Amino acid sequence: MTFYRRNLPRLQRDAKPHFVTFVTKNRWILPDWARELALDCCRHDHGTKYDLHVTVVMPDHVHLIFTPLIDERRQLVVTMAEIMKGIKGTSAHAINRRLDRHGAIWQEESFDHVLRSSESLDHKVTYVLENPVRRGLVSGCHDYRWLWHQPFASPYAPARTA
Repeated sequence: MTFYRRNLPRLQRDAKPHFVTFVTKNRWILPDWARELALDCCRHDHGTKYDLHVTVVMPDHVHLIFTPLIDERRQLVVTMAEIMKGIKGTSAHAINRRLDRHGAIWQEESFDHVLRSSESLDHKVTYVLENPVRRGLVSGCHDYRWLWHQPFASPYAPARTA
């Protein structure tokens, strides 16, 4: 178990799924192309730095559930800070480059939560999958373009292919 601190204290548990939410700065609404970039960044290190269970890029926030993996070269579990910097930093740079601007895309802090044994991974995956439906963006989660999940994670939507 590792503690790390930004403005809010963080807890990372090895080999446990983590539920993470991060929000755009000032609740800026991401254009479609920016949501696609953010989704690509969420999926980029799947299988190398983390096992991504599900992710959805909403108009103004992102939900992910992933389990950090072991960096074989360093023989250490990849840290939440490294994972989040990779996702948020890379997506912010790409979005800013396309907009020909500088500045924050995402709020600095993220909400993260280690899924405890009493919580169901399937229940949390379903929560993420149904987020676009609850927001009234689509009638079924399989219709939402910026959603990806592992096929085994939930029966509610097919896995998105690249």
